[in-house]
Amino acid sequence: MKTKDFPLEVKSLSDDGTFEGYGSVFGVRDSYNESVEPGAFVDSLVKHKREGSAPLMLWQHDPWTPIGVWEDLAEDKKGLWGKGRLLAGVQKADEAKILLKAGAIRGLSIGYREIDTEPAANGGPRKLMKLDLMEVSVVSFPANRRARVESVKNEQMEEFARRLRDGDPMPVKEFEDLLREAGVPKAMAVQIASVGYAKAIRSDSEGEANIPTEAAMTALKAAAEAFKTL
Repeated sequence: MKTKDFPLEVKSLSDDGTFEGYGSVFGVRDSYNESVEPGAFVDSLVKHKREGSAPLMLWQHDPWTPIGVWEDLAEDKKGLWGKGRLLAGVQKADEAKILLKAGAIRGLSIGYREIDTEPAANGGPRKLMKLDLMEVSVVSFPANRRARVESVKNEQMEEFARRLRDGDPMPVKEFEDLLREAGVPKAMAVQIASVGYAKAIRSDSEGEANIPTEAAMTALKAAAEAFKTL
């Protein structure tokens, strides 16, 4: 069995340990000079479904340390999407949940057997065309920077929305930190927070909330798009 690592940026992890994201992204050259190609997992996923099985969720590829279950795995245009759940009461799963929420570990890794590959040519990567997917592990060190959990951390966004509704918007620096944690580059986060967001909440405090400036609207829309796409 071979393994391939991908970064996991945890932005959504529910109280019951459920999260979703991508275990593999297609067409991206990784640190092994390989790329996983569209269709690589289709046959394997069909086989699992037919047999009533599923790839395992392991801790650091240790076959003796399962930490959860993959409730859904599917290919889409982007890559291998999965919805998994860490099992409460399993010691290593409980530890993994704490570490993931804190950002102390940030990796997913697939365990697989190669079925069909194409050699590297003309400076391109070696292509993995068909894989037998055996397990998807939570690991410490990622190799592919584009696989990540998709949805924004619920508690942060709920707090942000609640404070806006209550007329108590978070300070500019806190909003900037929220953007940074969501993965927005520092310079962009500073610009969005200190220009658009600051102007919007200043207008609100002056009784002009219903007449937002064009700059404020542009900045806040940019922030919303950042949360959606990162």
